[in-house]
Amino acid sequence: MRGSGRAEKPPKHNSAPFILCYNAYMRPSEALAAHRAELRQLVSRYGLSRPRVFGSVLSGTDTDESDLDLLVEATETTTLFKLAGLEHAARELLGVPVSILTPGFLPPRFRDRVLEQAEPL
Repeated sequence: MRGSGRAEKPPKHNSAPFILCYNAYMRPSEALAAHRAELRQLVSRYGLSRPRVFGSVLSGTDTDESDLDLLVEATETTTLFKLAGLEHAARELLGVPVSILTPGFLPPRFRDRVLEQAEPL
């Protein structure tokens, strides 16, 4: 079951594994609409630029099972740790799954289409 997107301590007397959960009923487009400004600030804090939305959120076909696809431009100081940190922080902020990619990480077969269609955050 998906919840608030925030990790909680597992019960003391339960040996079941703890699983990070997300908001069970919010579409990524709804989460983005509620936190767009905060997400822009978060991208900036991680030293990345030109955040753009693509995928099902952009096309209006997202569901509560979808993720938010976000494209960012890497800089000379961008590391995989920064990208992973931003992805984690964005998930925490929005309460929905988030996928952070740079143009170089887009599969070649649809890179040009994504770059043409992606819209600024």
